[in-house]
Amino acid sequence: MSQLTLYSAHSDTILLKTSEGKRIQDELKQRGIGFERWPAHHRPDISASPAQILESYASEIKQTQARGHYPSVDAIRVLPDHPDRVSLRRKFLKEHVHTEDEVRFFVEGCGLFCLHIGDEVVQVLCETNDWISVPANTPHWFDMGETPCFCTLRFFNHSNGWVAEYTGDAIAERYPGLSAS
Repeated sequence: MSQLTLYSAHSDTILLKTSEGKRIQDELKQRGIGFERWPAHHRPDISASPAQILESYASEIKQTQARGHYPSVDAIRVLPDHPDRVSLRRKFLKEHVHTEDEVRFFVEGCGLFCLHIGDEVVQVLCETNDWISVPANTPHWFDMGETPCFCTLRFFNHSNGWVAEYTGDAIAERYPGLSAS
């Protein structure tokens, strides 16, 4: 179940914790973060290629792109036996920003987006069928867990894909990760 946890950026005291979908969406909207639940009607086989995963969501991708956004889309699946899972996790766990929105749709599995917005740390546990849009230049990190198991569609404004600029702030080390959510 999707979950939102709000912390002060100065301590790990929980200010709000909810799994209620409308509340999650409203709280995130107040902070400029897009959050939706897409209908669950595609479940690609575990052996599906990225191209097959994209094809199974062609209608949703087309609708998103028809709004004039995100001309580039890819699919990434990271499972516990992924050869780069340790280095990917290490890279994603450092606070960073992007010059474009970070938009993800969770085809399956889960991951924890942690957003450093002003005096808050906003953690969003995204699960299957969750769509999240983190605006450009929002400091954040992502925890896929020690034994990752997820597949996401990644929407981009540019064809160069995921490019991070690390902030150098060690704030991510002070908050619970995916295993504690």
